[in-house]
Amino acid sequence: MFAFRPLSFRPFRRRGFDAVFAPRKPRHRFLRVVLTLLGVGLLAVLLAFGLVIGATMLGIGLLYRLWRQRGKPLATPPGTLEGEYRILRKPALTTGR
Repeated sequence: MFAFRPLSFRPFRRRGFDAVFAPRKPRHRFLRVVLTLLGVGLLAVLLAFGLVIGATMLGIGLLYRLWRQRGKPLATPPGTLEGEYRILRKPALTTGR
């Protein structure tokens, strides 16, 4: 028995069944060009559709994040001291020391 079988070895090969999943290019040049352009157009439509869906998902995610954070106070940067302050009057200067 061989350690590596040749690529042509296929124990369950059925010609009719394989033809369904491996279509051949047409021989007519014009038909080949039309089918190629049709395939490229289909890929472009799928790409555009995917980009629109992705952008929509990102937008919805950002809106959801903003909606969840409404009403919450903004985080203060580290090192910031928070407190309550009172304004004191400046004491009057005395004339003598």
